[in-house]
Amino acid sequence: MAVYLDFNATTPIDPRVVEAMLPYLSGPAGNPSSVHRFGRAARAAVDEARAEVAALVGALPEQVIFTSGGTEANNLAIRGVAADTAAVGIAVSSVEHASVLAPAARLARQGGSVVQIPADREGRILPEAVRGTLGAGTRLVSVMWANNETGVIQPVAAIAELVRESGAWMHTDAVQAAGKIPVDFAAGGVHLMTLSAHKIYGPKGVGALVADRAVDLIPILEGGGQERGLRGGTENVAGIVGFGAAADLARRELEMHRARLQDLRDALERMLAARPDVVVFGAGAERLPNTVQFALSGIAGETLLLELDRYGVAVSSGSACHSERAEPSHVLGAMGVPRELAYGAIRVSLGHESTAADLDALLRALDRARARLSRAVP
Repeated sequence: MAVYLDFNATTPIDPRVVEAMLPYLSGPAGNPSSVHRFGRAARAAVDEARAEVAALVGALPEQVIFTSGGTEANNLAIRGVAADTAAVGIAVSSVEHASVLAPAARLARQGGSVVQIPADREGRILPEAVRGTLGAGTRLVSVMWANNETGVIQPVAAIAELVRESGAWMHTDAVQAAGKIPVDFAAGGVHLMTLSAHKIYGPKGVGALVADRAVDLIPILEGGGQERGLRGGTENVAGIVGFGAAADLARRELEMHRARLQDLRDALERMLAARPDVVVFGAGAERLPNTVQFALSGIAGETLLLELDRYGVAVSSGSACHSERAEPSHVLGAMGVPRELAYGAIRVSLGHESTAADLDALLRALDRARARLSRAVP
């Protein structure tokens, strides 16, 4: 039987979410921008979902801008704030997802000022490190709420306080945090927050940027005036409805899942600690309750991942967006992890369906893989 332990890459759609979506996949068509009854029904469904997504993160419905996913939302946050590249400056953490780092790099190529905020050895972005990157020309600071690889949770509220004092905008990518731990847009003090449906048991292809109305965003997709004029294109009604249903379930069931996943993760780490040459990354920091990134010294992560897959266990070597690259994780590099050890990293991320039996299967497969790969080394 196959064991799936890659829930940070994507989650299965909750059957209750599918049920909510079905009327908008097979029922009467309606464009939310149309004024007839079919259009009004679609608009009402989108508005209800907007309120559900907002409630998950303590925001107002009118602050939610629907996008095609977390990548587009991150690009809208970075490029939307930094459209006039001649003078703008931004600071991004060194452990961000590629969908933050790539638009930041583009900005730098176009003449903007981009500073990377260093992480400590546990993968934390400390407020004092952020303070050192703030300058008179800094318009935006981007620090993710929780890292997709290590699970390390950042002190977003403390960082946002510094950023606000400097007069800059604060963006956080909360794609991995939302639905796993409490995330609050208002209490966190941020101006912009990225979310994604398929990380919380919703459909792929839909996400959101939660945006304070005070932020002067410039759209990166123009044409129809949808989403406050910030994201042109007819709304994905079924996907948005699914996002709303998933957000509502995540909000109501968060504590139940968080406690169980924390127990499973702690049990896994105790079992890993009993095995030689295992290094858990970010172990000294506060982390998501479902995430463990570790390495077996002397064994390449991609090799180990494929070997575990042979035994029916699905894990990741880090971000799913980088799964085809041979380079070690930039996150571990920012943490000062030696390159050869970083090459060995794999990520286990638990989900609602995960059980103690899954962990036993993982450990059995890990021991078999270690033994087989050790024999293969001359």
